[in-house]
Amino acid sequence: MTTPRSTKRTMSMPVIAATTAALPAVVLSSLALAQPATAAPTPQPRKIPATLAAAIKAQAAQTGNVIPAQAVASTIPAGLRPLAPSVPDTYKIVRGDTISAIARRFNLDTNDVLRLNNLSATTLIFPGQTIKLTGTAPKAPEAAPAPAPAPAATTNATTYTVVPGDTLSGIAAKHGVPLSSIFSWNNLNGSSIIYPGQKIKVSGGSTAQAPAAPTAPAPAAPAQPVSGGSYTIKAGDTLSAIASRLGVSLSALMSANNVTATTVIYPGQKLTVPGSSSLQPASGTTPLVPSSFLGFTYPPAVVNSANENKALLNASPVPSRAEMKTIVADTARRLGVSPSLALAFAEQESGFDQRAVSPANAIGTMQVIPSSGQWASDLVGRKLNLLDPYDNATAGVAIIRALVATSKDLDTAIAGYYQGQYSVSKYGMYDDTKRYVESIKARQRTFS
Repeated sequence: MTTPRSTKRTMSMPVIAATTAALPAVVLSSLALAQPATAAPTPQPRKIPATLAAAIKAQAAQTGNVIPAQAVASTIPAGLRPLAPSVPDTYKIVRGDTISAIARRFNLDTNDVLRLNNLSATTLIFPGQTIKLTGTAPKAPEAAPAPAPAPAATTNATTYTVVPGDTLSGIAAKHGVPLSSIFSWNNLNGSSIIYPGQKIKVSGGSTAQAPAAPTAPAPAAPAQPVSGGSYTIKAGDTLSAIASRLGVSLSALMSANNVTATTVIYPGQKLTVPGSSSLQPASGTTPLVPSSFLGFTYPPAVVNSANENKALLNASPVPSRAEMKTIVADTARRLGVSPSLALAFAEQESGFDQRAVSPANAIGTMQVIPSSGQWASDLVGRKLNLLDPYDNATAGVAIIRALVATSKDLDTAIAGYYQGQYSVSKYGMYDDTKRYVESIKARQRTFS
């Protein structure tokens, strides 16, 4: 998706008519000096017209050549001013946009745009999202800070259980409290990741100071190396800090959990401490993604990665199913694939749900596994992020295009998306693959 180009406009200046009497004397004298000092034989110098001679005479009678100050406009005439951009009622976010940049583009105040859309400075926006640029900003969030000190006198803090799709700013708005208070009460910040099932304090109470309490005994932990067991990740944790706290090497911790330095971790996730015999989460924790599907059980490392991706998608804003349908169709047209075919795959695989993640770590709307995502990246010539809704659609559609181009017929191409192109060519279509092909074709007819 390309960012919109600024249109170069050429301003048509109005034509100003003037009589010779309005010409400054300095201009007229220059014209006179331009005449030859002596008459040349040929051509004969032209005689100054009577009207111009009259103008010279009239100009010479004036007291000066300075234009009076009151005759000079103090501001640019309205006809010469550049047109101010008209402000639309709504605006659809494109990749690279920020709220402040959008506000500047339409000569709006950033804070007004944030309030109008019930957003905060740390709220994530995503391509395809529609925001309001005109209207009356809600007043409730501004009035909320006033009663904030009152909960300090209560004995218990009110909590809220996070559900899929929640964001910290959304929770704050829902309960009419400042986002900064949510951060303070829960020891979180703008980059903290929340996950379904997590308890978030939405009022202060006497427990408002609770987040500060664990910081006192924390330094004592590194003095007690741990060999074996598990550790539950807390908000603000990093792999290196956890390794230091538990008295184990970072490399050993990453190896035991099949993660790397760039792997995303999230609060509530269980890490295996080196020395433990199992990589499975503790039995008391319900994983976001199960380890088996349709009779297949997947390796713990794959399921762990799937749970990490699921947690990250749950904590991030994603387009609605209707918006994802539009994204998939637009991507198909751009890549030269039948939109009805691409939509059939997206509906079959996830029902247009960008937060869908399978135990095989198939990610997003098009359900692309990381290795297939790398193949799709090679196909389009750039690195694709499967968690990004636009990149996810691009990966799936690029794979469909490659399968259609290299398969003997459409049925074989469809089967390759489900079973794998090599497997189909070597073993033929399995029974469940045949059912998948028929389902895709039936869905395609509904989108045609």
